[in-house]
Amino acid sequence: MMMQDGGTVDVRPGPDPGRAAPEHSGAYLAAGLCLLLQSAALIGWTVHGIAQGDGTVMDFFEGLFNPTAGPGAQLLGPYEWAFALAFLVIARLTLAQRRVARTAALLCGFVLLALSAREGVGLFDAAYRDQYSNDPLGGWMLATRGLGLLTALVVLVVLLPANERRGADGPGGTDELDAWWRRPSRICGVLFLALGAAQLAWTLRTMTSPMVRADSFLHAVVDGSVPGTLHLEITPEFAAVGTVAALLTLGALALRGRRDVRGALLVFASVQLYLTVRTVVLLAVTGSFNRSFDTHTGMLATATSGYALAAMTSVVVLSTGRGAGVYAGSRAWALHTPE
Repeated sequence: MMMQDGGTVDVRPGPDPGRAAPEHSGAYLAAGLCLLLQSAALIGWTVHGIAQGDGTVMDFFEGLFNPTAGPGAQLLGPYEWAFALAFLVIARLTLAQRRVARTAALLCGFVLLALSAREGVGLFDAAYRDQYSNDPLGGWMLATRGLGLLTALVVLVVLLPANERRGADGPGGTDELDAWWRRPSRICGVLFLALGAAQLAWTLRTMTSPMVRADSFLHAVVDGSVPGTLHLEITPEFAAVGTVAALLTLGALALRGRRDVRGALLVFASVQLYLTVRTVVLLAVTGSFNRSFDTHTGMLATATSGYALAAMTSVVVLSTGRGAGVYAGSRAWALHTPE
């Protein structure tokens, strides 16, 4: 406190608009701990796969971006590697009570819930259930699935009601945050919806191709027993449909200028950017990039990958463009002179 012309000037820092309200601290703590455990489980399976494989650790790290250089078969795939890192980062932000982590955690919760529901359908198959008893790693795989379901339920139950109150006018308040984010959010929404429409077209093309039966494709999306073996890796069918659903849903929310969707956009765009980079590297090292221009389908596929690379990079940049601003935790200083 200090005196100025007979008045009192309050120079104490105001509330941090990037931090969750105190009443939600327990919810953020519970969600963060569960996501941390889920990340640890995926990292553990990754380490186990490296140890049991025929390659070195450096081979694995090279294989993260170059699919042709990986150390043979792994228990997890690029989706799991990407989400393992995402869970870890989101857990840290959630434990730090950062509001931007809320929708990012909710997105991960919905993904884990969908995977758990798919696995639950698969467990109705007796032969598939028996594999959990017969496989040496079956018990650990089932425990990992159970942890995923627990994490999904905890995150969704505790964070869905933990919405922030609107208002807080003034410098750095939520009204200012809304005004700053509205335009970038709509741009992100358009980019997401366009990519979602393109991915939907490719998925429908795959489902209606002569070599694929649409009912078998959809069955593989919702039934974990379809591959016939125990697995922790996300299947191509589930990945395709899940990606389309996430892109269109998040795109629609972002188009409305929703402030609280920023974390989910950032996480999903980062995951898609990583997967697109892997695709581009694969095309380059196998020489498929040059051959892709020989057909109309190849040119469209290359154009889609190029757009995904540019669009997801743009979303990541737009979502983090205020990194040094109010969302990153800078404090607003309120000056008030009593009459």
